[in-house]
Amino acid sequence: MSKLLNPKRTVAELKELRALTGDDNGAQRVAFTPMWVKTRAWLRKKLEALPVEIHTDAAGNLWSTLRGESEKSLLIGGHMDSVPNGGWLDGCLNVMAGVEILRRISAQYSGKPPVTVRLVDWADEEGARFGKSLFGSSACSGNLDMDEARGLKDKDGIRLPDALNEVGINFDRVKDSGKELKNAAAYLELHIEQGPVLLDLDLPLGAVLGTFGVERHAITFHGQAAHSGSTPMNRRKDAFLAAAKMSPFIYSLAEQHGGVCTIGSCTTKPGIVTSVVEECRITLDQRHLDKAKLERLYWDARDASEQFAEDANAEVSWERLWQIAPRPFNDDLIALCDESIRETCGKSHRLPSGPLHDAAEVARAGVPTVMMFVQSLHGLSHNKIEDTKEEHLELCVTAFDKLAEKAMTWMKSR
Repeated sequence: MSKLLNPKRTVAELKELRALTGDDNGAQRVAFTPMWVKTRAWLRKKLEALPVEIHTDAAGNLWSTLRGESEKSLLIGGHMDSVPNGGWLDGCLNVMAGVEILRRISAQYSGKPPVTVRLVDWADEEGARFGKSLFGSSACSGNLDMDEARGLKDKDGIRLPDALNEVGINFDRVKDSGKELKNAAAYLELHIEQGPVLLDLDLPLGAVLGTFGVERHAITFHGQAAHSGSTPMNRRKDAFLAAAKMSPFIYSLAEQHGGVCTIGSCTTKPGIVTSVVEECRITLDQRHLDKAKLERLYWDARDASEQFAEDANAEVSWERLWQIAPRPFNDDLIALCDESIRETCGKSHRLPSGPLHDAAEVARAGVPTVMMFVQSLHGLSHNKIEDTKEEHLELCVTAFDKLAEKAMTWMKSR
């Protein structure tokens, strides 16, 4: 480890942030709220001690730029916003590790590294307030659906454009942030895993292969309401019977093709104890890193729903709720990430990311990208009990710093 790098300082700053922006229920750094503004002010004070240029772009993303000998830019990204009652590390670990790496690079190269290094705090990665994740990064990548975003409201009826205006962001110009990626040659992101894979393997760190693609649908089975006492079993058109068969089936699909499948909600009509179910609506979330296998998951589920409906004398309809393609990361950067981890703690593991991250949007914009995961205790996130061992936090800062140095060398050779 470089003597100029101080991972213990990163842990101390994360604890300082937890005391400033959390309570007994967890982190409260929801984007575009007064606490988020307070968080940004705290971060700025840390950054102002460095020889960096700091500005907020048109989408509310905060950039800190350490100019180098080349205009080629190494981007290090994360997000300071949280879900309500969230964990103390989700998102902010990425940013604060990036601050420490900026300190090391600035000191080692006397403020002039071989390439430009830029740290970005993406605005509203979580989407906790308006239900739209990856706001700042999708605006920057050019993929934000402006019509959809313009209509979003929070639980109090406040429109997203109005909330942005309150913090000095003009909604109609958010895609102007795309110019920030002009010279981007690599993007690195560190994140807690948020799941149990590294925990179950008893490994502190892993190299991320990419983010899962997602197929998300509402499936509605249509039957016929009938008296639960007077209707013989063989005469029923039971929408719930068809829907119920989907649950074990999607588990078998995941076992067959890999990836993950989840039925997250189920609602019935008329929803009373004395009636056969006339209508049953379930939501299905399917994720896979391989595009062809994700398509297979979808079509197999669709074909099965038709059969289950027929078996129940019912009908079925599908409505797409959301879709995103898999985002594989850059092979060279994955190898460098793997190498950095092995140099730091002896053993690495390559794994996909089930959750989406800002890295997916940066990769979508054509920037070579990789992520590093650090183990999550309990395998949980978006929960106040989210945690990571302090020695693992220190290891991830060290390994992430090694990755940053290797990435700069890799960029110069391209």
